[in-house]
Amino acid sequence: MLRWGPMRAFPGWIASIAVLATLSPAQVVTGSLPLPDVYLVTIDTLRADHVHCYGDDQIQTPALDSLARDGIRFTQAFTPSPITNTAHTSILTGLLPSVHGVTDFAIPLAKTYPTWAELLRQNGYQTAAFIGAVILDSRTLAPGLDRGFDYYDNFPSDPGQGEHWGRTERRGADVVHRAETWMDAHPQKPRFVWVHLYDPHDPYEPPPPYSQIYKDHLYDGEIAYADAALGNLLSYLEREKRYRDALIIVVGDHGEGLGEHGEQTHGVFLYDATTHVPFLLKLPVRAKSIESGVSQGGKVVEAQVQTTDILPTVLDLLGIAPPAALGKRSLRPYFAGAEGDRVVFGETDYPLHFGWAPLRAVRSGGFKLIEAPRPELYDLGKDPAELKNEYAARNATVQQLRAELASSGMRPPVAGSATLSELPDPKDKIEEQNLLHSAVMLAEEGRSPDARLLLEKVLQLDADSPAALQQLGELEFKAGEYRKAAGHLDRARKAHADDVTAALYEGQALDKLGDRQGARSALEAALTQSPGQLDARLLLARIDLESGDRAAAEDQFEAALLLSPASGDALLGLAKEYLADKRFADAVELLEPHIKDGSVSADGLQMLVQAYVAVGRTADAEKVRARVEELQHRH
Repeated sequence: MLRWGPMRAFPGWIASIAVLATLSPAQVVTGSLPLPDVYLVTIDTLRADHVHCYGDDQIQTPALDSLARDGIRFTQAFTPSPITNTAHTSILTGLLPSVHGVTDFAIPLAKTYPTWAELLRQNGYQTAAFIGAVILDSRTLAPGLDRGFDYYDNFPSDPGQGEHWGRTERRGADVVHRAETWMDAHPQKPRFVWVHLYDPHDPYEPPPPYSQIYKDHLYDGEIAYADAALGNLLSYLEREKRYRDALIIVVGDHGEGLGEHGEQTHGVFLYDATTHVPFLLKLPVRAKSIESGVSQGGKVVEAQVQTTDILPTVLDLLGIAPPAALGKRSLRPYFAGAEGDRVVFGETDYPLHFGWAPLRAVRSGGFKLIEAPRPELYDLGKDPAELKNEYAARNATVQQLRAELASSGMRPPVAGSATLSELPDPKDKIEEQNLLHSAVMLAEEGRSPDARLLLEKVLQLDADSPAALQQLGELEFKAGEYRKAAGHLDRARKAHADDVTAALYEGQALDKLGDRQGARSALEAALTQSPGQLDARLLLARIDLESGDRAAAEDQFEAALLLSPASGDALLGLAKEYLADKRFADAVELLEPHIKDGSVSADGLQMLVQAYVAVGRTADAEKVRARVEELQHRH
């Protein structure tokens, strides 16, 4: 593990900022000064108070500590969201969640909001991203986050079975190694590299020796391991002589409840346990500075800031004009000693997953207001743990904070047909959430009986819990108990009509039971809520074929191919229908492009042979027939 030496003297790159401010962005970008490499490291689920340089003496985080010595440490940085993909989207766009719109998993980031990578690539940067969990895969749960990246290291489309390492999560060392491999192959140009370390996220399973050193504090063991992976990255940059002149940002996306306020993990509440994150920034050091200045190494900024301020700061430092939506939110004044807190906001729509009220929060003037069915106000100076709710509707501080919320630009949450005041307060439901989350973890480990027991406990607390009913339905479906599955899922949909997953699983269960009409109804409901459900469209196509409605089946196959051009099932299904309709030219047009990329199966090639023969292209048919025979010989 790399140990960093004494703090270096920092010449005046930071002082040169004053000179840069007098130049236009074009002058800066085209070479008034060489553009520095930019490295963004996000560490998932990292509480600020579980890092050594933030005051935790029970953990060793030498890499983070080294950056604190070499750079600027922000002691009061907050995320606007306690959910991974939402929090990262805010970092990468500089916008609040309800502004950029990615308030839930799998919601695409609108193209109207430029990303960090897009802005830097437009200004001469090579860009690459290396993610540690499938939750940030741009093809599934985080569509749009890959915009602007020359390379985005998604997970395999078909990761196979087995443990979750490599299938849904990558160890930090693996993520860093993948980033280093890419950087070795792309040594030219300034580069922007985003490295996402997922390790501190539950389940807490640090590898040795951290599993032994922190055996009674496995969350801390995951943090220490992630810090070691960060140390590997910093060592690599030192060896490549790219550390000194790099702009490096390390930040947590959100924290972890660890039982505070009853929340074991994160996502539901907006207390500091899940919103206060570490944020470290190391400025480049220029060998030939414009003028000498004050060293920035080891600087501490006590002002309250938000992770949405990071992108405006980077653009300011690089001399790149920010999008109008980011305004003048650069943190640069704090480098020179400016004081004064920024107003920070928080929001979570995650409780809506369970039929509970979403939350909004504002932190200003030493107070925090949390808008909920039972609102909360905390005097953070007297009560930093947020234990004494001092809310009173006519309190002047409450009125002031509500005015701040109203001016934030955050969009109000949408709760379907129910008003927010009619939904349960998440404070009353956190025990259920903990049980639901544990049940998911047990199911992923293959411990279905244990997961069922926890879900039954949830139903004892709330007999109509849509989340518990949905999870039970999924468990029964995977166990082949289709009638039980359909019963649970039907109840889940009645309790939460917008539940797309429950509708999809119910459709699959009813199909297994031979109930085509019921299956069709459930699948169409899923597609009404979420038209991008590939599995629903493919199953509907098969049901249409079995019912004799080939035209409807073709429509579904075509829609499926629009969603996923690489879908083999959709490709073969549509090709088969074209051949049956004697639309041979259409079959050729459909299948031929897939010869070059090798994505068509042997069955598809045989269909192409048939189509070629029918349109008189016998020479092409013979070539493809030879490929089919070659494939059959291999297998």
